[in-house]
Amino acid sequence: MATLGNNAKSGLVTALNGALADTMALYFKTKNFHWHVAGPRFRDLHLLFDEQAAQLIGTVDDIGERVRKNDEYTLTSIGTVASETQIKDQDDVTIAADAMVAELRDDNRKLHDRLSKVKEEAESVGDNATSGIVDDWIDQCEERIWFLNQTTK
Repeated sequence: MATLGNNAKSGLVTALNGALADTMALYFKTKNFHWHVAGPRFRDLHLLFDEQAAQLIGTVDDIGERVRKNDEYTLTSIGTVASETQIKDQDDVTIAADAMVAELRDDNRKLHDRLSKVKEEAESVGDNATSGIVDDWIDQCEERIWFLNQTTK
């Protein structure tokens, strides 16, 4: 990923772009599961996955704009998302609903770790705006993890 040369904030920009990649990949996986969930809990999970996907896509622009407000470049394509994400693809459209829930819960935990890194990096360079807004993203992620975790019980 090309940068504009602000080495002082390179760790923050890397963390933001990583969070952006994970958010986009998790959005797509969540929509995939929304489209393909089946079984007796179809309606509840179909709606839950759709709500969570909407929340994820709602943060994509904010994350990308934080990178640009730091005068750096953001992700540019599906390829750059794929190269930067920690979220693994799931192409099996026949996996069980419980497996979908567990996978999304675990992937949201990965995103939570990435967002925590953004928080740490923002604070280390004195970027108060990013530090403040990432708190909201972390809270949303914790809510998704909570809902998914309670759904597996």
